[in-house]
Parts: sequence; C-alpha cells; structure tokens
Amino acid sequence: MSVDIGLDKQDRAGSIEALRKVLGDTYALYFKTHGYHWNVTGPRFKALHELFMEQYTELWQALDDLAERIRTLGEFAPASSEEIVAHATIKPDNGVPDAEDMISNLVRGHEMLAQVAKEGVKIAEAGDDAATADLLTQRAAAAEKTAWMLRSSL
Repeated sequence: MSVDIGLDKQDRAGSIEALRKVLGDTYALYFKTHGYHWNVTGPRFKALHELFMEQYTELWQALDDLAERIRTLGEFAPASSEEIVAHATIKPDNGVPDAEDMISNLVRGHEMLAQVAKEGVKIAEAGDDAATADLLTQRAAAAEKTAWMLRSSL
C-alpha cells in the first residue's frame, strides 16, 4: 500500500536521507559511548561509568524513534550495522583513550550530531515534513544538552 500522509515522494526522500544521517551518527555515538562505559578508568570511574550508561541508554532509545520515522515515511530502516554507519560522520576510536579524552571525544560527537540533526531539520522543513523536523529538533536539543553536560565536567 502506498504512503499517503500529505508529503510527496521527493519530500519524503529528503527527510529519509536526513534521518539516515542522524541515525548513523546516533548509532556511532551510541557504540562509542557504550565502549567508553566498559573501558573508562581512573579516579572518576564510577561517576563516568554511570554517566556514560545514562547517555548510551538515551541514544539507544533514540535509534528506535529515528528508524520508525523512516518506516513511517515508506522506506525500510537499515538492517545492518554496516548500512547504519555508512551514513555516519562520527568515526570510531582506534584504541582506548583516557577518561578526559573520552569526555572530549563525546563532546565533539554530540556537537556533530546536533549539527547533522539541525541540517536535517532544514531539509524536513523545506519538504513541509513537520513530524520529522520535530523529531530532529528534539535530537539536536538532546545532543546539545549532553555536550554541555560533558563539557562542564572537563
């Protein structure tokens, strides 16, 4: 059955591409944050271990919302890690950084995610896709807040 939600195919395609980019960066940041949760060491171990868990849990939940919006717009969501990260700009680490570098890396990752989400908002708004614009606005706000919280601990 075709999708008839008041958006033409071209506008839906623009929103889907924007969602794929945010999904890719969210997944890359989720994986990085979860790895940091496992591997953080030092005097702030417990606090950072718990903080990273809160953050990767929030990112994991966001992945579902993003993928389901892609489905709502009439396309299949990515079905493999490779397909998801193909759209990511956030790159994995090679090795395990120290705790301060973990925090700095996550600040940069959340700032990048906020920027990618804001670009997606512009695309969705240009296509009159208010629901996608709203979702991506929420993702940008969450990324900005997380970057601030992390930055404040440096």
